[in-house]
Amino acid sequence: QVQLVESGGGLVQAGGSLRLSCTAFGGTFGRYAMGWFRQAPGKEREFVASIAWDRVASDTANSVKGRFTIFRDNDKKTVYLQMNSLKPEDTANYYCAAAEVYGLPRSIHDFGLWGQGTQVTVSS
Repeated sequence: QVQLVESGGGLVQAGGSLRLSCTAFGGTFGRYAMGWFRQAPGKEREFVASIAWDRVASDTANSVKGRFTIFRDNDKKTVYLQMNSLKPEDTANYYCAAAEVYGLPRSIHDFGLWGQGTQVTVSS
């Protein structure tokens, strides 16, 4: 059974950068669309970014557009989220997810496989 494992979270000052990684273990990876979501205390899990299986197309939420970039390395079975110019409101638990669909899904319901999350905390 495929498992997704996130890493790279931590504590960073506002304006700083982090790179999150999500690696798939125990199965194939290349033909999944991949996404990043985040959830802060008291809030719903929200879409952050997604990338198609062929790495050509990607999408980001308006709240992070211009600051976050999603990319993937299929040989390493890893998807990344590069986060720049971090703000305190970016503080959340970040989850990666996989969808066996073609395109750029945004809904949590499109993703059937989820990681355990990695915490990102941005101080002011």
